Amino acid sequence: MATIIARKNEIETLETLYKSIRSEFVIIYGRRRIGKTFLVNQVFEKRFTFKYTGTRGESQKVQLGRFAKQLQTYSKSTFTPELKSWDDAFEMLKTLIDSKKKKERKVIFFDEMPWIDTPKSKFVSALEYFWNSWASARSDIMFVACGSATSWMVNKLLKNRGGLYNRITSQIYLRPFNLGECEEFLQSSGCVWDRYTMLQCYMALGGVPFYMSLLNHKQSFAQNIDRLFFGKNAVLSEEFDELFNSIFVQSDNYINVVKALSQKREGMLRGEIIEKTKISGGGLSTILDNLERCDFITSFSKYKNTTRNTVYRISDSYTLFYFKFTSSRHGKDAHFWSNNQTSSAVKAWLGFSFESVCLSHVEQIKNKLGISGISTTCSIWRKTGNDESQGAQIDLLIERSDRVINVCEIKYSELKYTISKDYADNLRNKMSIFAADTATTKTLSLVMITTYGIVQGKNSGIVNNEVVMDDLFEIL
Repeated sequence: MATIIARKNEIETLETLYKSIRSEFVIIYGRRRIGKTFLVNQVFEKRFTFKYTGTRGESQKVQLGRFAKQLQTYSKSTFTPELKSWDDAFEMLKTLIDSKKKKERKVIFFDEMPWIDTPKSKFVSALEYFWNSWASARSDIMFVACGSATSWMVNKLLKNRGGLYNRITSQIYLRPFNLGECEEFLQSSGCVWDRYTMLQCYMALGGVPFYMSLLNHKQSFAQNIDRLFFGKNAVLSEEFDELFNSIFVQSDNYINVVKALSQKREGMLRGEIIEKTKISGGGLSTILDNLERCDFITSFSKYKNTTRNTVYRISDSYTLFYFKFTSSRHGKDAHFWSNNQTSSAVKAWLGFSFESVCLSHVEQIKNKLGISGISTTCSIWRKTGNDESQGAQIDLLIERSDRVINVCEIKYSELKYTISKDYADNLRNKMSIFAADTATTKTLSLVMITTYGIVQGKNSGIVNNEVVMDDLFEIL
């Protein structure tokens, strides 16, 4: 088996399920390009009893024809069965399984299952019957279902209220890599970039293994971004529409929501999203749930507020980069990134994206602060100013069970960050407004989260703890 980076727990889970003494129905889901198929193929290699991959946009007739070819291949037969329905397909699959040795584990892998379920195909009902009437009663079946259309995987399998209700025995959600895992991935392929360059890479590509596999380590970071996003036939400039269309039904609504979120650094309340997109009700709830489930957005509760005051932020670095730069500039300047390193737009993006990266690495932040073993609640806070009172905002609050609140201030900088007198006064004022607005009696402890730390000087004493870029690379 080839080395698989950063998927140790998932590999152990699959191997444990393979050794189970009962039949297992396993689903593996996660966004496109995240490595689901690679994981299953590498773990089981030559142990498949049967493997089939659905094809997007193909008719039931075509899907069944390809299924029949796979049956012929795995049975080593010269005969290709004629399949008129998915009931026929599963009956022939049962025949194939019965032809194998009784004591050996039978691994059945259906990849891109959502694409198999074409309109009026009755695929799910046939799958239900296959599992409930036959496979679940055996002890030798390991059925693995995989798919990028996360909403389909959750609604049709995990939340199935029909024949598959409570039949899924294990689920694996494959998340994007964190910074430390990306570093491991890049180093395994011979990359010698420093962490600052890797951080910038992460802020453009996110933790998606396929995107990182496109990097040419002999080129600079800027050259890679130009080639991947802005050059002729740039592969990642065309990726966005395919990504959302492959994951979501009615993808236009999903795109409108993330586009709105990409334009507001501090995130948006539900009401603000409704006002901007004109999408509301249960439809918006479904969109927000699915986007968060696929790691495109993150929700944070406002401090001591109800879920109605949940703030949604874009968290997927690739999507943010696309809307900030690629969607409007592709094809206009093949060297856009190299030519705009010091522009105000790039500087604004660096600050926005670094905040998003930090908010997706809260466990690493807690670890550096030495509070991993303490019960905590994370939230954000903002107070709108008016004629009578000043407004303020806090990027991240970590409220601890030991009656301390870590007030986290996030700043991106190419060098160590210098706290000026005005900025120190602003921080003191911000915490004072927070304490008055929330009436908290807990101790407030200021944490600066920066790339390289802060310059020690007469204004740095306001900071109680520091978290730097290197701390975010910890693999926990």
